[in-house]
Amino acid sequence: MTVSSKGVDGRDVGEAMCPYRLVLEHVTSRWGVLVLIELLERPYRFGELRRAVGRVGRQVSEKMLTQTLQTLERDGLVHRDAKPVIPPRVDYSLTELGREAAEQVRGLALWTKERMADVERSRHAYDEARELRDRPAPPPGPTARLAHRTRDA
Repeated sequence: MTVSSKGVDGRDVGEAMCPYRLVLEHVTSRWGVLVLIELLERPYRFGELRRAVGRVGRQVSEKMLTQTLQTLERDGLVHRDAKPVIPPRVDYSLTELGREAAEQVRGLALWTKERMADVERSRHAYDEARELRDRPAPPPGPTARLAHRTRDA
């Protein structure tokens, strides 16, 4: 998620200038992607969702998951269902809009998984080319010094 800057009227400046870009940031954020993909499967309680997202990669903190869920809920992608029972029970699920976005994100995630070998080859080729380019030139050999002396004479 991004840090927003408020304008004189209190509105988020980035949101006013380019609202679709802000939604794109939310959907494709580090945790937004994983939350949306997990919620495609079924509704989750907070703790279950945190564990499910953690199985994919690094463990998400409670604070970051809360912020991500609130942002996605505000954008109309996630539904929060708080049941008035003891102990409190809160379920998170996708809205129709959220399901549509999650399908798109899952497609991109599947594409990266399928094309990872190509990405790895490209990275390797790039790193090798950059290493060759950045390697310092060898000091001039005896033939280069001789040619230099002949020019100066």
